[in-house]
Amino acid sequence: MGVGLARGEGDVQSLCLLQPVGGNVGVDLSPEVTVCGITGVIFTDPAKCVDEALLTRMCTSLRHRGPDDQGLFLSRSVGLGVRRLSVIDLASGHQPIANETGAVVVVLNGEIYNFRDLRTSLTAKGHRFRTQTDTEVIVHLYEEDGVDAVQRLRGMFALALWDGERQRLLLARDRLGKKPLYYAQRPDRLLFASEIKAILQDPTVPTTVDPHAVDAYLAFQFVPHPLTIYQAIRKLPPAHRLIWERGKVTIEPYWRLDFSRKAALADDELPEALRAQLAEATQLRLISDVPLGALLSGGIDSSIIVALMAQLLDRTVQTFSIGFIEEAYNELPYARQVAQQFGTCHSERIVTPDIRGILPRLVWQYDEPFADKSAIPTFYVAQMARDHVTVVLNGDGGDEAFAGYDKYRLGRLQRAWSYLPTSLRHTLAQRLLAPLLNGHGLVRSCWRTRLARSLLPYADALFYPEFFEASSRFALYQPWMRAALADRPAPMAALVEEGLADLNDPIDLMQWLDYQWYLPGDLLVKMDIATMACSLEARSPFLDHRVVEFCAALPASVKTDGHRRKIALRAAFRDILPAAILERPKQGFSIPLRVWLRGPLAPLARELLVEHPRGLREFFDLGVIRRLYAAQMSGRRNHVHRLWALMLFELWYRLMIEQHAYRMTPPSLPDYESMPLHSDVSADDRRR
Repeated sequence: MGVGLARGEGDVQSLCLLQPVGGNVGVDLSPEVTVCGITGVIFTDPAKCVDEALLTRMCTSLRHRGPDDQGLFLSRSVGLGVRRLSVIDLASGHQPIANETGAVVVVLNGEIYNFRDLRTSLTAKGHRFRTQTDTEVIVHLYEEDGVDAVQRLRGMFALALWDGERQRLLLARDRLGKKPLYYAQRPDRLLFASEIKAILQDPTVPTTVDPHAVDAYLAFQFVPHPLTIYQAIRKLPPAHRLIWERGKVTIEPYWRLDFSRKAALADDELPEALRAQLAEATQLRLISDVPLGALLSGGIDSSIIVALMAQLLDRTVQTFSIGFIEEAYNELPYARQVAQQFGTCHSERIVTPDIRGILPRLVWQYDEPFADKSAIPTFYVAQMARDHVTVVLNGDGGDEAFAGYDKYRLGRLQRAWSYLPTSLRHTLAQRLLAPLLNGHGLVRSCWRTRLARSLLPYADALFYPEFFEASSRFALYQPWMRAALADRPAPMAALVEEGLADLNDPIDLMQWLDYQWYLPGDLLVKMDIATMACSLEARSPFLDHRVVEFCAALPASVKTDGHRRKIALRAAFRDILPAAILERPKQGFSIPLRVWLRGPLAPLARELLVEHPRGLREFFDLGVIRRLYAAQMSGRRNHVHRLWALMLFELWYRLMIEQHAYRMTPPSLPDYESMPLHSDVSADDRRR
């Protein structure tokens, strides 16, 4: 195979492996699909009129999500707005879109993958279509099924639909939470948007910080739904719809992932069935009239998606990877091996410790504190990919579907847990988790938490010891914060109660918790914000809800035996992926933060945490923070995750609370010097 090296802009290097691999087929590129940002306002009093200038400001704040087009719908007390990133049929597909009479109007962020089938059935019932877009299907489907229309949609979406005849607003979010949707219910109005900053364009929405959101942030490194960092604004949970009808708001689920029904599938049938599910989900996501590629980490999940793309496309796949100088964090050699195997045009970037310049931009993009340190390389790889393509596929969701995380590797006592009688397991779990579930004595029950982590197989899905546990959080808080949080259940309490009541298998319970909590609260937020910041669309075949349902119906034993993980997935693709990729251990997508905090990021940490903390002093005891900082810098303790969370909180406070940066244009990004390819690429290849 011929290999050519094309030098990209900045520090991006492109390694083009020119010969595609596999039996390829063409992809139908006819329909219109858009990814964008949506927003809107509705007044309780129908005599009030929406301010067009306000709605325009709300839309403009989302310009990065949709730089190609803007659309407004205004009808006295109702206003809908949309920013559009055109992906297919670039000349049309303008939103908002109405039905034949104009009584039903919709704006959509995302894609409806089954819209062709829906359109065919709706046309047979007499509905007339003016465009080829998937968005128009929604208004006609609503005419048939009302608010239950969302149950027939297959895709990633956040939508807002106004029914003028019924005076009803419908908001809905996709099943897994790929697309975000925020809302604020004020005494006289309801506002909603794809990002918090759009809602904050309305000066009547207060920015009072929610202490419960601060507590959850320190516990998990993100603010989980339905909370946001602001008391006045909430997240619509995944698989939920919000119905506003003549001033009354109802929020209800329309789908629930069920792990209790297990499929009767023979061992020899599983690999083929699994490949077919993933291949179909991947092919649905290859519809694009703009350049399309894949984010390739070198792990098994993204490698499978690249392999399927190479088989399904009749053109060379473009792949994008991020690496580090620090070898312990660098996955580029694995990514290159996959790129070589499937003949991709491969680009990569080295992330350096000089990240201070992008932190204000990241804080602005996320709107609220977010401390997952992999947000940095995710943003870099999205930025690099956008220089070449508009749409990327990724491997998000593979670890949740097939028990891929380290927490699914169980200890001896945890494996023995499954042999206890069900009733005894339930009783012991209730006792061990009592502080977590009811909030009483939470700080004084550290011994019970330690015992729970030793015995319960699903403990690592509940406790995040690398962040702030309950006792360390309460020691950190100012007195007013302690009073506000006194005897309140932990953020996950209701969710854990529900899972314990319905699921007996600990692996099923862990997976269910990941789908309900970690995936929509952390991973999908990170990917959506990073890609939309760069006007890039990300698609995730592993998060197709039919794939998720298929995997939930598999017995836990085909996913993990307590030692090995992703058993069925590895078996299904053993004859396709290189052995080195299939057998390599899980390596998280992260940065060498511990090294950087004691090195090039030390001045920033000192300035934010010790010398000039402003937001931190309002909520936290600065003496405790200084002790954490001193222990980290001396090497006595590892508090890197805790300090990073506090640093991001301080940056967020300065930008959003003090400077009201949500009303400003985004902070600029620094320029980058060229970085050489990793030494695995030969000198001859570099000269080409």
